[in-house]
Amino acid sequence: MSNFQQILNSFSIKKTLNPKVWENPNDPNKATMVPKVRKALERIADEFIEYLGDDVFVEDVVLTGSLANFNWSEFSDFDLHIIVDMQQYEDDSELYKELFNLKKQVFNDKHNIKIYGFDVELYAQDSEESHYASGVYSIMNNEWITKPKQFKIEIDKVLLSNKIKNWTEKIDKALESDEQKTLEDIKNKLKEYRQSGLEKEGELSYENLVFKFLRRSGHIQKLFDKANNVVDKELSIERKMED
Repeated sequence: MSNFQQILNSFSIKKTLNPKVWENPNDPNKATMVPKVRKALERIADEFIEYLGDDVFVEDVVLTGSLANFNWSEFSDFDLHIIVDMQQYEDDSELYKELFNLKKQVFNDKHNIKIYGFDVELYAQDSEESHYASGVYSIMNNEWITKPKQFKIEIDKVLLSNKIKNWTEKIDKALESDEQKTLEDIKNKLKEYRQSGLEKEGELSYENLVFKFLRRSGHIQKLFDKANNVVDKELSIERKMED
């Protein structure tokens, strides 16, 4: 099976929640997180919160994404969000958002944490931030905030495949460019494309599924790496000219 087909096949709806993560995975009304998993996530969250800084007041720690839902697959990860009220920083809230985003990137890059083979990805989320997820579980309170529901939709794999191929062609073409503007434009268009899907139809929108495919296939990483390389190259030339 090709890598394309393997990733495409991962977008399917399971009959139960992931049994390694959930007790009573057949019924979200009765499902609770496996104690061993919850304890591990609590320890990881504590490590990340300490890394963010002593002055951070955390409202909650939640699990969201496909492992809190019926659309999990071998490509899923533990999407762990640290909920922070950014208004506690008053006029400096935007500055702290940028700081926490940078710390998140550094923390995730430095660590390779896995639970049952699934990566753990951490994110500091503003409590006022819109979040489009149909499954959200509070690690702190050990209860569902938003209970997932068994999806009754069928994903048109042909339609999804065509949309994916359209975007991979756009990205491949952009990767041939050494123009920073071209690379930034495609990054911004992809971000807007995903956001529009999340707002209209949620996490199972075709726009979000396309984004997930591109992330799993490595196309998004290639796009960011290329953009960074172009910036490095331009700065290096400027330094040589100054010298």
